[in-house]
Amino acid sequence: MSDLTSAEAPAPGLDRQSVSASVAHTLGVAVIGYSFMGQAHSNAWRNVNAVYDGLPTVRMQTLVGRDPAKVSGAAARLGWADAATDWRDVLERDDIDIVDVCTPGHLHAEVALAALAAGKHVLVEKPLANTVADCERLVEAARAPGAGRSMLGHNYRRVPALALARDLIEQGRIGQVRQVRLAYLQDWLADAEAPMSWRLRQETAGSGVLGDLGSHAVDQLHFLLGEQVTRASGQLRTFVPERPTGDGDRREQVTVDDAAWATLHTSSGAVASLEVSRMATGRKNALQIEVYGSTGSIRFDLERLNELVVTGATGGAETILVTEPDHPYLAGWWPPGHVLGWDSTFTTQAADFLRAIDTGAPIHPDFADGLAVQRVLEAIETSSGRGGIPVEIPA
Repeated sequence: MSDLTSAEAPAPGLDRQSVSASVAHTLGVAVIGYSFMGQAHSNAWRNVNAVYDGLPTVRMQTLVGRDPAKVSGAAARLGWADAATDWRDVLERDDIDIVDVCTPGHLHAEVALAALAAGKHVLVEKPLANTVADCERLVEAARAPGAGRSMLGHNYRRVPALALARDLIEQGRIGQVRQVRLAYLQDWLADAEAPMSWRLRQETAGSGVLGDLGSHAVDQLHFLLGEQVTRASGQLRTFVPERPTGDGDRREQVTVDDAAWATLHTSSGAVASLEVSRMATGRKNALQIEVYGSTGSIRFDLERLNELVVTGATGGAETILVTEPDHPYLAGWWPPGHVLGWDSTFTTQAADFLRAIDTGAPIHPDFADGLAVQRVLEAIETSSGRGGIPVEIPA
């Protein structure tokens, strides 16, 4: 994984006093995909210049999707100048500078490789790709001469409370990290009659909840501790093996996991437990992170994403409302106490990418970070197939 420095977490330069000398130009953006994640990214591109001054101006040029009527309607609703159905044609256009890939995972590598070859700046929503081999190809392509800037879309790195947690850990606030607990729990598949989707097919999703939610959790472990996972053991489980297709009585086999558990070891000797599930009845989007050090601990829950609980050596817990202007990423937003939402992280992510394009500053997470996560996910899956035997992960 790329070296993580304190400079990349808080991004204090992204405020209304930060003005680059080279922001007179405008960058045309194309988003590939218009469903859930394409809408979240569209919202970010629409708002980024309103929140953060001193960045290149965004022109929301093209929204791309397969269905002509649906993508045209989405483009009009979300604020795009035009719509297209062939992403290959879009890559040839001179009015497109940034390509934002929000497709299902099996298309990430193909679209991103072509966009890099065309000299575009490329943002890819997580996971980087469905296989380690494709991630390695993307890392190589991103480093090739003539390639634009590239970034991986792990938006939770832009949650102010998590960025602050990283700062506190790096500053030694909780001492030497010994244990980490990571749980990402949802319940949208708890109903056995919930219908099939592309996320439940191995050929399109790559994996199930492990790649979807597990990628977020593993990336947070790398981000918060600033180090890699070196060994993993795990178990995958598919609780509902078949689901209705939505067209009558036909049912289709589920070919990915519903839940996963893992034990992860880092290069410093810290041990992390990981649990991810789409079957956790009553949990809607609960990313819970607990970091235990020699002199204190830090706790976070995405369902209370503006709060961070910090405990000292004496056991006293302090709940920090992370909305102050000197907290990471908050300077461009609202007065203290006016909380941010999940969607705000995508706006900040877009701002970080624009700033890096404009100034040449380092970008994180980059494609190498995505490769590091994918190696961990592959090790967990391999371990599960071997009865939970630990798997070593190459640096």
